[in-house]
Parts: sequence; structure tokens; C-alpha cells
Amino acid sequence: MKKLIVITGASSGFGKEMALHFSAAGHPLLLLARRTAHMLALNLPNTLVKEVDVTDYKAFETAIHEAESIYGKVDLLVNNAGLMLLGNIWTQDPAEWQTMLNVNVQGVLNGTKIVLADMMARNEGSIINVSSIAGKKTFGNHAAYSATKYGVHALTETIREEVSATNVRVMLVAPGAAETELLQHTTDNDIKEGYNEWKETMGGISLDPKHVANSVKFMYDLPQEVSIRELVIAATKQGS
Repeated sequence: MKKLIVITGASSGFGKEMALHFSAAGHPLLLLARRTAHMLALNLPNTLVKEVDVTDYKAFETAIHEAESIYGKVDLLVNNAGLMLLGNIWTQDPAEWQTMLNVNVQGVLNGTKIVLADMMARNEGSIINVSSIAGKKTFGNHAAYSATKYGVHALTETIREEVSATNVRVMLVAPGAAETELLQHTTDNDIKEGYNEWKETMGGISLDPKHVANSVKFMYDLPQEVSIRELVIAATKQGS
């Protein structure tokens, strides 16, 4: 059996496609999200499904230790779980800012801490953090969301530098606008409509999540001594 891969936010979008890709390649999986039915419906072999909120450190840690007791040590953690709550700072509910900080930043830190020390001791292992093109450049209505994703870029690069001598890879993928459920979390309907109108400038079709999954698998499949530090991927017609 191949090595264990953990994917957060695995019930839809990028996470779901990654689960399908890595399972097809023969990897055992731990799939984590708040909606277990969606993950169970994939019916993947050698797969443990757990209802876990990544902001709950103990639940996150317990799930990983259970999977390791079955499938061996985690070789790849994909910190994919995230929320996009778009809004203007002068009108948006501050609770939405905190929710995004908790999931998008604290959740990534939680997962990283749980697996990293053991990876460093073994001198092997990979962590891939899913950020966003909004973690590299700004967009209207994205202030708080971009702040969290800029944070993911910063923590990824900092940790990569800190652990590089141990041969552990800490990498990042930054997708552009994609066909996922992220926009559904936004509570401002006017912003949703504006986002969809912007998508129409790309022909109404944004990035297919399967291409992000392919890219993540490519990053992982390279030899351990090779690290793609950061990959930005977007639809060709996305000009901004």
C-alpha cells in the first residue's frame, strides 16, 4: 500500500477532486470535513472519513492519529479547508472576519503542527497549503479574505524555510476563480451577483477543480528532494 494522505475540506471542490486523484493512484486517505455524507458517497477504498472542524485541534489530532494507526504515518497533508466570505469592511459583520481567520489560518496552523514534528524526525513528508490568487494580489470585496490568504502565503514560506534542512517539503498552491462552492458562503447577494458577472468576462467558465487536483498531485509526486514552493494556477481568460 502507498503512503497515507490527509485532505481537509474533502467534501467538495478541490478537496473532493484530490481525493479521487490520490485514491486512483492507490493511496490510503483520511478525508476530513464537516459533511461526511458527501465524502462517504465517494465510496473510495482504504479511506477513513471523519467529521472534523479544522479549528478543533484535538478532534483534528485524534482523527490523524486514528488514520495513522491503520495506514501508517502521514506522508502528505493537504490543508485545503477554507471559507470565502466576501464583503466590504464598512458593512461586513466582524464575526465573518473571525470565522475566516479561524478556518483559513488557524486551521492550517493546526494541521501543520499535528504532523510536522514527526515529519521532521523522519526527514520526509510533505505539506501542501491551498491558498488563493487573492493571497498574492487584491480584489474588491476581498479585504478580510485576502488578509487570511496573504497569511497562508506568509506562514507557508516561513515554515518552509524553517524546516527545509530536514528534507520536509512545505508547498503552496494558489488557484484563481474556480468552479467550487466557495462563493456560496458569501452572505451579500449583490457581491455574489457582481462576482458572477465578473466570471462572465471569462466566458462564464472558471477553473475546473480537477486541474488544481492534478497540479497538487504533480507537486507531491516529484522526488522528496524537489520542492515546488508555490504554484499559481488560473483560467487562461482570468486576466486579473
